[in-house]
Amino acid sequence: MEHVDAMVLRTLAQWRGEGRRAMLVTVVRTWGSSPRPVGSVMALREDGAVVGSVSGGCIEDDLIHRHTRGGAWPAGLPHLLTYGVSADEAHRFGLPCGGTLELLLEPDPDTALLGALVQALDAGRLMRRSVRLGDGRVTQTETQAPQALATADEVVNTFGPAHRLLLIGAGALAECLATMALFSGFTVTVCDPREEYAGHWGVAGARLVRGMPDDVVLDFKADARSAVVALTHDPKLDDLALLEALQSPAFYVGAIGSRRNDAARRARLTEHFGVDAATLARLRGPVGLYIGSRTPPEIAVSIMAELLAVKNGVALPAKLSVREAKERLAPSAEDIATAPLAEAA
Repeated sequence: MEHVDAMVLRTLAQWRGEGRRAMLVTVVRTWGSSPRPVGSVMALREDGAVVGSVSGGCIEDDLIHRHTRGGAWPAGLPHLLTYGVSADEAHRFGLPCGGTLELLLEPDPDTALLGALVQALDAGRLMRRSVRLGDGRVTQTETQAPQALATADEVVNTFGPAHRLLLIGAGALAECLATMALFSGFTVTVCDPREEYAGHWGVAGARLVRGMPDDVVLDFKADARSAVVALTHDPKLDDLALLEALQSPAFYVGAIGSRRNDAARRARLTEHFGVDAATLARLRGPVGLYIGSRTPPEIAVSIMAELLAVKNGVALPAKLSVREAKERLAPSAEDIATAPLAEAA
């Protein structure tokens, strides 16, 4: 599944290339609660076709009615539009708790610039797009860090390639986690040199590679938009992959297993590979949030929830981690709760 921003821009570029009138709509400010974060985008075609979203659907409906069914397609410079100033408007447009949303509307953006932006994203580049409100001038440059802001003079948004996930191991848990990650907009790569697992891989859209995990991690070239999760329970596969991943800028590095297996893994990385405490602290393990998971789909939900929280900059309470939650359980309860994880160890 393609990352939603890239899908919106690609579709918009296609519409404009076909000579269709279309509009790019961007969330530039929010006050209170809002359905979509700053930087969210959608494209609206002159006949009412929509891709992407800026709300739960009510604002999209209003924009369609206002600019297509009403026959008032906007022209001229980009301009700002605010929803939800009054309690009635907030209720009408589905903005919770009286939230307010400010949008940038760009009628008929330049086709060539859109095409260049899509090409840059396809090449894996992080792009800064600035729209000057006074004259509508659009500037697109490569950048190193995401940014989304609005001033009285310009609106800046950052578009980048999809976040990437590398899974070590191609078992049932990897199939569930890969599927969830694809639906969450990640590009997914799965590494498993074992014929008995890789030979039965069946998740469409997730690329399978057969090299040794440490080599694959190096080739993967993890960056700040990448995550690596080890799922095999086999130290020969997981340890070297984690060793390389921990040296990378990946925003999330984790490994499945019980607390006992996790402690043994950390000891091996320290004693045999000289991993220091600061680097080892980046390793999330046992990976995931504690939700009493017992089956591969449930464990995948646990892992994906933690991964998304870290990606979105949410500071999770330590008590939600698998490690701390299990430390509060009686030994007998822990044995039951970790049974699906321990069976493959």
